[in-house]
Formats: sequence, structure tokens, C-alpha cells
Amino acid sequence: MVTSASQSAAREPQRPNESDHAARAVLLAPTFAERAPIHDRDGSFPFENFEYLSKAGLLALTVPSALGGGGAGAAKAAQVLGIVGKADPSTALVLSMHYIQHLVMARSSRWPARLSRKLARETVDGVAMINALRVEPELGSPARGGLPATIARRTETGWRLSGRKIYSTGAPILKWYAVWAKTDEAETRVGLFLVPAGLPGTRIVETWDHLGLRASGSHDVVFEDVVFPLDHEIDVRLPEEWRTPDFTQATVGAIFISAIYDGVARAARDWLIGFLRERVPANLGAPLATLPRAQEVLGGIEARLSVNARLIGSFADGFDDNLPLIATESSIVKMTVTNNAVAVVEDALSLAGNHGLSRTNPLQRHYRDALCGRVHTPQDDTTRISAGRLALGL
Repeated sequence: MVTSASQSAAREPQRPNESDHAARAVLLAPTFAERAPIHDRDGSFPFENFEYLSKAGLLALTVPSALGGGGAGAAKAAQVLGIVGKADPSTALVLSMHYIQHLVMARSSRWPARLSRKLARETVDGVAMINALRVEPELGSPARGGLPATIARRTETGWRLSGRKIYSTGAPILKWYAVWAKTDEAETRVGLFLVPAGLPGTRIVETWDHLGLRASGSHDVVFEDVVFPLDHEIDVRLPEEWRTPDFTQATVGAIFISAIYDGVARAARDWLIGFLRERVPANLGAPLATLPRAQEVLGGIEARLSVNARLIGSFADGFDDNLPLIATESSIVKMTVTNNAVAVVEDALSLAGNHGLSRTNPLQRHYRDALCGRVHTPQDDTTRISAGRLALGL
């Protein structure tokens, strides 16, 4: 059972004085890691983690410094997400979606300035999370094309929204939804509308019962004739104007997803090292760590993690330095890092055997979580096709 609020407060990490956001994340990580298996087992949402992140100033990490936030770019945010992802990837995934939206707000000329300032102030002052709700039962991921079934109807009193979104990560804690919908206008437009959570006609259907990332609260959100202000239209265009994805969202999304699942792989690596050092089979009379086979497999794991670190770090730095990056390259980074993460945990399992698959050990949880990296947009097949077409000049 999750500890009570009074018990948690008694041992809540204090906010450090230093401005190093990574150091703040490191202080929170042990508490998050302690709760992670409980939330995984129960499928419960880690509300307390976001209170801690808020008090540590980490929810506002990617909010511009001029608006009171941390003013961080992709590199610093990825570092924090890697630390949190190693401790609890469900928390890191919700946090990453929030970070992405604030980076998009800061860089996009299409976001209404009044709304972006309002959301910035709210996340500086407290737990005011936002995520984009895009995926639908029939549509699937918008990245693969097609118009959403969710409809925004314009009236004299406001927009009226109806539809159902699935895989709405962080649904239990979100204060704002950036909803992907189409209009009912004579010439249909499609895009994002900013909808406050909890309006009449909005309900969360707790459908998320997944193999991995079980605490991410990625439930369905249903909108039944939900009314919200006309000036909450964020970025709505003709369908053909969306053929090129938002560069900021696509690039930092790939970086952040990579950082989270690399964190999962590093948690698996750390557990394996402890296991190899402590496990002394009777027939061997020495720790498993003394076996050349164990050393070889662990060396392969280290090689994959080194590649991951270089890919994430260099690409995030390139984004922050405004280098001429391309979306296909960011997708390749995501594909490589997430597949390396899966391979790391599989290699760890090959050495741990039944011990690694036991529910009493975290390795099986890391494996289930790592597998989720492959399903995030863009999926591997889309990335390979895009890279192939680019090479062919198509």
C-alpha cells in the first residue's frame, strides 16, 4: 500500500539550494524508485511524485526563464528525464509530455501568447500538467495519416467538443488537454484546441491495464459536447498544411523518449551488476561476476549504453545549438536507443535466468517497461521507410 501523505511528508526530500536541476532529480530518484514497484503492481498513479517534482522546481524546467521557469533546453531536460526514468519511467513519461508542450509553446509562433503565458505561470506555481491528446480508437496515431473523429463545433458561446481519446498519458493529473480535433466548418480544418480538464461532459475511463508503464495513467478521455472558449484554439489548419510535422515536437519527443528508456536499461544494468557480484553458485564457489561469459555480456551492455549516451547527448546539444537537424535523424536516434534498451534488458535476463523473471526482483519490470519504447511514435517501420525514401531521393 502506498504510504500516507503524512508519512511521506515526514521523509520528503528537501529542495536543495543549488541550481543544478540534475542534482535535484538525483535527490528525488530513490523515493520514486521505492514507490515504483508498488504503483506497477497496483496500476495506481504516482500523484505524490509530481508534488515532489513541483517543489523541486522540476515541473517548470522547460518553461522560459523570463516566465519564472528553468529555461532548460532539450539536453538538460533529457538528463532529468533519464534520472527519473531510471527510478520510475511512468513518472518520467508523464513529465516528458509536459516538457514537450512547454518547449513547443516557447518556440512556436502559432501558440497564442496569452495562453502560453498562463500555462507557464500555473506550472511555475504548482502542479498544472498538460499533454496532447491525439490518438483515437479508429484513427490510431495521427502520425500515420487520417483525420480525427473528434469534432470541434464553433458556436456563438464557444467551441463544443465531442470525441474519445485513447492512450492519454497522465490523464489522472492533467489540468490541460491539447486536443487533436477537426472542425465542422464548410472547409474542414484540423489541429489542436486547449481544453481545461474537468469541464462538464468530460470523463476519464480507466482503460489502462498494460504490460509496462503501468503507472502512467494512460486512460481514455471522453468528451461529450464539452464547451470551452473560442480563443482556446491553439493551432488549427487545413489538413494538407500538416504534412510536415512540428519540428520541435518531433525532435524533442524523440530525444525525451530515448532518455527515458535508456534510464530503464541503466536500472536493469545496475541490478544485474549487484546480482553478478552477490550470486555465488555452490558448484562455482565464486561470484558469477568472475565468469568470462558474464563479463562479456556485461561488456556488451556497457557498449550499448555508451552508444545511447552519445546519441542522446549529441543530438540534444545539436537541437539546443540550433544545428540543422532533420526529423528522420531524430527518429533514427529514437529507434536505435529504444532497441538498445530492450537488448540490454534481454542480455541481463540471459544471465539472471529465473531470478530475473521473478516478481521479487525488478528486472522483469524493467523488461516490461523497456518493451514500451518501441510503440511510441514513430514506430520502427515508419522510421526505416522514411530513411529509405530519403536515401532514394523520393
